[in-house]
Amino acid sequence: SRDLVEKWDKGDKPIYGINTGFGFLANKKIDKSQIEQLQLNLIRSHCVGVGEYYNEDVTRGMMLLRANVMSKGFSGIRAEVIELLLTMLNKKVHPLIPSQGSVGASGDLAPLAHLALTLIGEGEVLFNGEKYKTIDCFNKLNLKPIKLQSKEGLVLINGTQAMTANGMVQLYKAKNLLKCADIIATISLDALLGTNKAFDLKIAQVRPHAGQLKVAKNVNKLIEGSEILTSHKDCSKVQDAYSLRCVPQVHGAVRDVIDYVEKTLLTEINSATDNPL
Repeated sequence: SRDLVEKWDKGDKPIYGINTGFGFLANKKIDKSQIEQLQLNLIRSHCVGVGEYYNEDVTRGMMLLRANVMSKGFSGIRAEVIELLLTMLNKKVHPLIPSQGSVGASGDLAPLAHLALTLIGEGEVLFNGEKYKTIDCFNKLNLKPIKLQSKEGLVLINGTQAMTANGMVQLYKAKNLLKCADIIATISLDALLGTNKAFDLKIAQVRPHAGQLKVAKNVNKLIEGSEILTSHKDCSKVQDAYSLRCVPQVHGAVRDVIDYVEKTLLTEINSATDNPL
């Protein structure tokens, strides 16, 4: 892919993002002598994010997900750009990226521009809990910034990695909440002297929503061996309150939504997201 970009770079055929302007200026041909400056200008001009910086989890997520996308080989970027990004990730050099400014539809242009800015030795980073000018941190760690070549600025800023990194962090928290919810429901069932008959797998199998079946299995596993459950085996109570006996349906529906979100996010983080794709 990179060989193709460099071949087109030397030719006269106008190819978007390589030897043309962007957006409204897509029809403007760029002189060969200005191709590298075009990429540099693109990064600097999009560093207009505002607000609080992303936290470490989201920033690291953005770095990793962007490296993953570029590594697929559909973007035409040099391997050394990806390698520097991964080196920063491994050495815990985190770009300071303002959290507000994404335009969504065209990708996370502003957040990713702030990330890309550090790769060229500009902007600021956080290292060992201290804020540094990127170039000072690079000098401290003997790292060399990259010099952007044709298309590379465009590759670095067009993508959904701020959105997806945020999404994955929230997904992780949501899945932990789901696990806690099943545990709390099981404790409540035992404490309120409820029965686990509503969690019989035969019930879930005749109305086979995936989330409902999973919750029923979880609760049965969690309550297994309960002495409270066996102590009222022959009690006269006919049924438990809705809040207990409908746990599989309620928790299950939430699980189905979260599973859909996970499927969508996993597809997106393993997709090539680049301009002009």
